[in-house]
Amino acid sequence: MFAKIPQRFTAPFGLLGDEAKLAFPSQPGGIAKLATTRNIPETDSYWNQYFVLFDSASDVFSLITPNHIRRALLDAPENIATLIRVVTARLFNLISDHTFPSSSNASVAAFASSFIKTGTGADRNTRKEVLNCIRILQRVLPVVFEVDGESNAFELEVLWKKEEVEEEDESRGGSVSTESPQFVIEDDDDSEDERSERTPAPAPAASGKAKKKKKQLPSLGEKLFSSIMDLLFCCGFTLPTSIQVDHYKINYVIWEKGVGSTADVGPSHAYDSNKTEVLRLLLVLLSRQIYVPPGSLFSKPSLYSLHLVQKMPRRDVLTLLCSLLNTAMNSSSSHDNSIGGMAGSMAGKLPYNHLVFKGEDPRSTLVTTCFQVLCALLDFQSGSARDAVTGTGESQTSSPTARTNAFRYFLVKLHRPQDFEFIMNGIVEILEQQMVTMNKLLPGARKSIPYVNETVIFFWKMIELNKKFRTHVLQSDKSMDLVAYLLCYALEIKDKPQQHGFCRALSYIIQTLSAEPAFGSQLTRPVKPQLPTKWNAAGTAADFMVNAIYAIVATTSGALNSLYPALIIALANSAPHFKDLTVTASTRLIQLFTSFSNPLFLLADEGHPRLLFFMLEIFNSVVLHHLSDNPNLIYGILTAHKAFEDLGTFTLARGLREIKRVQVAKEEQQRKAEGNPSKGKGPRTSGEDDDPGAEKARLLESEGGTPLRTAESAENLLGGPPHAEGDERKDRENDVVTRAFMSPTSESPVGGSFSMGASEKARGKMKERRSLSLDTNGSLDRIAAAGVGRNGFVPTQEWVTSWQQGLPLDSVMLLISELLPKVQEIQATRHKANSTSIIVDFLSTVTLKHVLPERPIPTPRRFMWSDASVVWLTSLIWGEIYVRGMTPLGIWNATNVRLFYVKHSPNQPRQITEAVSNVVGGFLRRNSDSPQPRSRS
Repeated sequence: MFAKIPQRFTAPFGLLGDEAKLAFPSQPGGIAKLATTRNIPETDSYWNQYFVLFDSASDVFSLITPNHIRRALLDAPENIATLIRVVTARLFNLISDHTFPSSSNASVAAFASSFIKTGTGADRNTRKEVLNCIRILQRVLPVVFEVDGESNAFELEVLWKKEEVEEEDESRGGSVSTESPQFVIEDDDDSEDERSERTPAPAPAASGKAKKKKKQLPSLGEKLFSSIMDLLFCCGFTLPTSIQVDHYKINYVIWEKGVGSTADVGPSHAYDSNKTEVLRLLLVLLSRQIYVPPGSLFSKPSLYSLHLVQKMPRRDVLTLLCSLLNTAMNSSSSHDNSIGGMAGSMAGKLPYNHLVFKGEDPRSTLVTTCFQVLCALLDFQSGSARDAVTGTGESQTSSPTARTNAFRYFLVKLHRPQDFEFIMNGIVEILEQQMVTMNKLLPGARKSIPYVNETVIFFWKMIELNKKFRTHVLQSDKSMDLVAYLLCYALEIKDKPQQHGFCRALSYIIQTLSAEPAFGSQLTRPVKPQLPTKWNAAGTAADFMVNAIYAIVATTSGALNSLYPALIIALANSAPHFKDLTVTASTRLIQLFTSFSNPLFLLADEGHPRLLFFMLEIFNSVVLHHLSDNPNLIYGILTAHKAFEDLGTFTLARGLREIKRVQVAKEEQQRKAEGNPSKGKGPRTSGEDDDPGAEKARLLESEGGTPLRTAESAENLLGGPPHAEGDERKDRENDVVTRAFMSPTSESPVGGSFSMGASEKARGKMKERRSLSLDTNGSLDRIAAAGVGRNGFVPTQEWVTSWQQGLPLDSVMLLISELLPKVQEIQATRHKANSTSIIVDFLSTVTLKHVLPERPIPTPRRFMWSDASVVWLTSLIWGEIYVRGMTPLGIWNATNVRLFYVKHSPNQPRQITEAVSNVVGGFLRRNSDSPQPRSRS
């Protein structure tokens, strides 16, 4: 009765030793044939194995390596062209095949197909063939992009060449979709171009005699995009079969409720992995631009991205945009009931459960891919996809149109409050979950949100493109919660070099928000959300903002120089609205000022004085707008009066003498420590051993160099003045964010506002300060100055004069001259124990309207986009996508990326992160010996 049982099960069942798979990379009839045999016909049976051999994406990426494809492109490029044509042709045919997708018992058939492989007939698994077509294209196309480089001749020939046929002979193929859209976005202010684009052209009049006309068929690339769109909305493959209309399996409906849709299409967790596979192919097509150097990004746009953002029908754009958006925003309230979804959900709720439930969560992977595609589409501005520029001069603005980038355009068109609330709630909930993972009460108890970086970039795109959404965010009662989450995340990742690009993006987001008028009115609100204990502090949102920015600057010690201008500008934009700053926040503002005014920092780089300029703007705004409402800060300014007075008469000679004095004191202290090592070893602060900036700040304090003497200001700036080394491109990067630091003139928007309205007393002090600053020491040693500057910069007295004369010191100096004698009198007549509280009470009642100039209208500095900043953000987005694609597949690994630099880190053992179903099918090699790269942004 057992006569019919086969003698061995390895080959048919695909367990452990699958000879066919293992032989594919090495045998002549496998992948090697692509390079060794020229001109393989499209009808050759050799191609069939590509559709039935592989059972998972890991099979394809393990058995077909970039070297296989690269060698074939060099030795037999026509075979790679044939492979692309054969695979895409099979994909097109399968989509229109009535057997695709599988019947109602799809789960059973799919499970059985992973064990039994047959050729054709009733047992043919069309779903598996479609997935293998998608995976092969994912593997082959990045290598094609790399080899082609800027000259995309091969791609133009294979994917974008159009064929002419006689119109009567053209047969209509493909699948049928519903004609009516699921929703309509109201375009109240549509342009004439957009209206004409949607208006169908009148049909030509019928002629008496039929003529055969030649017509161009869509190129292979165009048909591939159409097929991808059909697969993304295919019932039984990526959507539930319950929404299928008659026999039409393609139904363009939004995947989930949210923007443009008020109802779910039904449970679709079983199709999440299929959606991810198709979106990954779309992402591979969009990745064409990472193989172009930054200098050519605008002049050589990706044809794939251009087609997607400019040539796709309006219905497809809106449905895809809303599907991606809703899936991403619904990530925190997933209703997935699958085994993987349950594991992911449980891993997110119970401590350390992510260590028990191994493997990738399909829902989390789908959300990450949706975010990546969204960010890539909303960021694309190359060639004709650049935003249209309107206006001239200062009134010049740029905005997307339906013809430049339809995805950016329709994101701008969102206007319904319920849509804005849905998007904001989704972003806040993701960041809120990330805050929970940052709680250090149980280190590593919760898994970090994998798509938090993509969430940050998407939020930036939303507030950049949609002004109504930006206003909605700032008027919401969650606005300061959102700012607190962003700053906390920046504090969390600031010490990770691979995350410095996102730290910089966060600083620009904070600057963008701070430039809005509604931002200031929210600063007096308390910070309500539960933040990590180490970053939580009492006070208002303004206090938290000051403390967070201080922590970022003070603890990075120059490693994040490119962040400092944007963060200090954000404080300067907010300063006119500061009220009731706490002692801690006030002290830290003074500490930032004394750090930036340190000669060693001031003279180290040409751009450093601008930070001092912005700090003085902060103090001026508080003095002129809310003097009596901030007695703690005013007391700090009076206590540090010597720093302001010295700055008013600062010269290069004095700065060099101060630097020399500190260096001598440091050497003397080291000699004493070496002579008697048992002495001078008091309590050490954290980071003392490895933070030269902190040591310098402590030395200044011990030598009397730090003018802060109150009990509230005893804490030194931990990081000291930031150093200039560590970022060769800092100057160019800072120019993207801020105005160039200019020498003051009467037309200066800041200096002018303080000098024009100043009293005679103020003008006299200004003349005295400027005359003293011109008293230079002609015997200065130029070599000493050269030793202070970084990266070859040599400070000169002319350079010092150019910025020193423009520092807005007048209002602060008037404040000091008026209030310091009164405060010193109180200190002399009162007991030292209670003098501080009496002084603070006194400062809360003073007014200097008769002395100070008129308060100027706040003019916040906005983030200004430029070509350099656009290229930087594009490289940041794609760098994150590249690194994320390293596991588990390594999509772009071992290809020559040109848009950004990839730094290889030492080998690390690969962790098994795939589901068990992906392992069944044989023990396959996995490129584990390849180095793990990370993008440098």
